[in-house]
Amino acid sequence: MKKKALVVDNDFFFVEFLAELLTKRGYDVIKGYDGQEGITRINEGDVNVLFVDMLMPKIDGRQMIQYCRQQLPNARFPIIALSSTLIEKPEDVQQIGADYYIAKCPVKAMNEHIERFMDKLEKQSFPFSRDEEIQMPVPLYPRQSTAELMEAMDFQAAVFESIGAGIFVTDKRGVIIKANEYGLDMTQKTIGDVLNCHVTTLVHLSEKSRFAEALKKIATHRELNRVVLDVAIDAGKAHCMISLLKVNQEAMGWIVVMESMNLRR
Repeated sequence: MKKKALVVDNDFFFVEFLAELLTKRGYDVIKGYDGQEGITRINEGDVNVLFVDMLMPKIDGRQMIQYCRQQLPNARFPIIALSSTLIEKPEDVQQIGADYYIAKCPVKAMNEHIERFMDKLEKQSFPFSRDEEIQMPVPLYPRQSTAELMEAMDFQAAVFESIGAGIFVTDKRGVIIKANEYGLDMTQKTIGDVLNCHVTTLVHLSEKSRFAEALKKIATHRELNRVVLDVAIDAGKAHCMISLLKVNQEAMGWIVVMESMNLRR
């Protein structure tokens, strides 16, 4: 039986490049073009190796890896993080839960490097060694530009995590694509519990219909800035504010802000 490889990256051309390389090595290649699609694919069947890019829209690589580690704790496949110099320190690889890291570079050098990497990987057995980090000397983007991008992303992530309320971001279908730690703690759930699940799973079964109506109301009445309601959750009660997620004036999903009523005075 052929081994299966899952490649997840929003760069179509890179996915095709890596898929061709792995196919020649005898793998059946499954493709995903963002972390959300990657999670869907990983739940459709077993894989033998996972390549995942760190910087993607919707669910990013870090969140997808967290999902895999939490929801598939007994999985025996290596996870290879891909990035354009996004990971610069060996300890960062272990912090995100990856087994290996490969920095992107020009295709010719990348082809030779991945071939050598796969030669080594296929000789290893579970558990996989994390002693050797795979680094490439030639990044795709100038170092200064990368540093500035990472500084901006780190600042935005810090703001998202520092807000004193639970925040859940969904796509157009109401499927959760991002959540902060405060929200996870308040609902007593893990990132693996909520990613790629409908936002109504956050509330008690008896509240799902009312919560869905609130989502519909803010989507159909664009003059409203938000819809406010109190709902029951597994951990007690929460005060919720629901608004539309807009990108260039186009509705792309919902943002749900939750505050625990158990802590309010």
